[in-house]
Amino acid sequence: MIDVLVVDDDFRVAEINAMYVGKVPGFRVTARAHSAAQALAAVERTPVDLVLLDHYLPDRTGLELVHHMRERGHGTDVIMITATGDVATVQAAMRLGALHYLVKPFTFTALRTRLDSYAALRRTVERVGGRGVAGQEQVDRIFGALRTAPAASSPGLPTGHSEPTTDLICGVLHRAGQPLSAHEVALRTGLSRSTAQRYLRRLEQVGRLRLSLKYGDTGRPEHRYAWVAP
Repeated sequence: MIDVLVVDDDFRVAEINAMYVGKVPGFRVTARAHSAAQALAAVERTPVDLVLLDHYLPDRTGLELVHHMRERGHGTDVIMITATGDVATVQAAMRLGALHYLVKPFTFTALRTRLDSYAALRRTVERVGGRGVAGQEQVDRIFGALRTAPAASSPGLPTGHSEPTTDLICGVLHRAGQPLSAHEVALRTGLSRSTAQRYLRRLEQVGRLRLSLKYGDTGRPEHRYAWVAP
């Protein structure tokens, strides 16, 4: 799991952002903070992998907080989430090592795309890191992992399909850790078997699920679906 600290001076916004993070498989919010001081204390108390950071905080700006964290030796990854869209602030965030910059207001899909690319970056670094030294091809893979072009994580949904239902089914399969049939997915989600089957077929077509067949003694093989990490 990737541990996330959500930082926003608005309690309601922080709660919404935390809810969004909780909907993305592989991520969990371990703390919330509403000021730079609270955020720094949270990082020093329990290290986290990623900070979702607002820029306007009551005691100092988000970028000032990042600079202070770096001075204190905290290499925690940062994604800026703020209403500030001026170029100077964006450039400053890049120079301080922010991996993404998301301008408010944003959709859940926009945040999920950034989180998925961040997860892909971590996987790529782990694979390349085992070799000790990275060549140009490996370096290109690391930088390429941060691209946020919509892909399998946010496919265009056909008529009659909703994003919340899609997320519900993906979450069930991710937590299961093993292939499930349409009947099992229906039981765990509360959906009808036909609805679960329709979504499962679509998710398998766009590459978010892997289909396997389970053969019994008689009758047709059972279709079983497994989560494929983005």
